[in-house]
Amino acid sequence: MKTKPLVVITGASSGIGAAFARRFSAEGHPLLLLARRREPMEALALPDTLCRSADVTDREAVTAAIREAEARYGKTDLLINCAGIMLLGRPDTQAYDEWSRMIDVNVKGILTGTQAVLPDMVARRGGTVINISSVAGRKTYDSHGVYCGTKFAVHAITENFRHETAGSNVRFIVLAPGVVETPLVTHTTDQAIKDGYNAFKETMGGGMQPETIADCAWFAYAMPQSVCVREVVIAPTRQPE
Repeated sequence: MKTKPLVVITGASSGIGAAFARRFSAEGHPLLLLARRREPMEALALPDTLCRSADVTDREAVTAAIREAEARYGKTDLLINCAGIMLLGRPDTQAYDEWSRMIDVNVKGILTGTQAVLPDMVARRGGTVINISSVAGRKTYDSHGVYCGTKFAVHAITENFRHETAGSNVRFIVLAPGVVETPLVTHTTDQAIKDGYNAFKETMGGGMQPETIADCAWFAYAMPQSVCVREVVIAPTRQPE
């Protein structure tokens, strides 16, 4: 039986990233899981899976882990750039360090893995990159200023890379969820903003489950290589904006 190709997932220690890991493993793919915390990834106990601790802003660490996984499982056929942080805050009071960290993780973090796998994808004329953005990459929200900026950047980079590699039969896909039940908002340091976000979530009956986002990623990836689902925007039906 032919072995399925390697899938690399960043931000795989919790939330949507962990749901991606479970889904693609269930579909029979070997995995490389990357996150700063190694223990939660190993606790998933998935077969044919290599777990490595790496910050997505560390290009050398990410590249080394990908090369190690490729030596074991073959070339990367799918890279899912899922690592991200959401630090909400007002523009007149939020710490500059929080802005800087979001830019580093949410923007530079999609570039490290992409640079490690894309030249080979182009050379062999195949492969897929899925970048996880947000509805906040399509419109702005109060207290989301720099976060929105990073997600708008994800949309722009993905679309431009898609355009420039389409002739090489490489697919770039952006997946933009609305509110999801993940620990993402817990990173916000302003308690009042955090409480407001959670109250907004309750008005729609809660967020989507991470497994729903994994279903979307699988749908887009499982299409023939000749078909590129360029963008998926998904939100709770009761999320008004």
